[in-house]
Amino acid sequence: MPEFACATCRTGIADRASHERMFGVRQSPAAPMTLSPTTRQRVLFLFLCFVWGTTWLAMKVGIATVPPGLFAGSRWTLAGLILLAVRKAQGEQIRVTPRLVGRLVVVAVLMVTLNQVIQLYGLKYVTAGLAAVISSALTPISLLGFSVALGQDRFSPRQLAAMAVGIAGIVMLFGPDAVAGTLDAWAMLGAAGVTIGCLCYSAGSVMALPLMRSLAPTQMAAMTNLIGGLILLSASLLFEPGALAAMGCHWGWPAFFAWLYLLLPGSVLATATYFVLVRDWGASRAGTYAFISPVIAVVLGITLFGERAGWADLAGMMLMLGGAALALKPRALVIASVARREAIPVARAP
Repeated sequence: MPEFACATCRTGIADRASHERMFGVRQSPAAPMTLSPTTRQRVLFLFLCFVWGTTWLAMKVGIATVPPGLFAGSRWTLAGLILLAVRKAQGEQIRVTPRLVGRLVVVAVLMVTLNQVIQLYGLKYVTAGLAAVISSALTPISLLGFSVALGQDRFSPRQLAAMAVGIAGIVMLFGPDAVAGTLDAWAMLGAAGVTIGCLCYSAGSVMALPLMRSLAPTQMAAMTNLIGGLILLSASLLFEPGALAAMGCHWGWPAFFAWLYLLLPGSVLATATYFVLVRDWGASRAGTYAFISPVIAVVLGITLFGERAGWADLAGMMLMLGGAALALKPRALVIASVARREAIPVARAP
């Protein structure tokens, strides 16, 4: 070895030794930083909370000028195609075993087709913040209910108390106007639409859990998006007023950017993230995004869209979210333990 190389080595060794003596820390060769599985899941969870807290506002912007069925059906269909293309490029499996197709179609119809068309038409008559709170508060409770119905969980006095608190929140939201005779019938119909859409989504989420013994999360998301989106898009073009004319995409920039935001973060990334969390945490625990996303929606709705919320509204929203919190067990959820016992996470994320 040349002398100058030896000198360089000796200098480097001396500097490293000096550093170790000074700071009491032994240096190790640089290694690529990797996230632990727990940290990775938490990062994915925070991403999901933010995206699904802002999608309500984007949907509100889009359906102001575009028929709701077409607006949703087109983006979910394209989202499914994008995910399938990514899996194909990575050499991952695309085909679904024939025995799973029937259940997969039911899940897609519940989580995408029915959820989106009913919820978006309801959103036309309520604020984005209220829609987010209704959906988010009902999500953990309805996930629990469907989990019980399918034998994945059990009711307890805690859950019954959660339902009572949630009902109190609904009374707080709509009771004063009902007593005063100023209750808006269209707002009630809108809230009912958001509620029914949430129930469809929760039923589909719980039914999706057994499928993930055989399907990877992105494969599940791709097929669910594509099947549900195609059914919704086809129904929109056949039956929805103004859908054929809107296919020209003369929507205006606000609606187009809202559609693009809902397509990429809202449909492609967030749905895949959700299925990863359902696989790793179980449907009920993954549904705890419900406690964070409505706060984002309400704050942005007030600051950016001038939506109003009185003290009674805020109190009702807090009660509904409190009921959702009670519906979840504090540390280990039964559904998550059932999933682990049944070895549901067989399919690994790509």
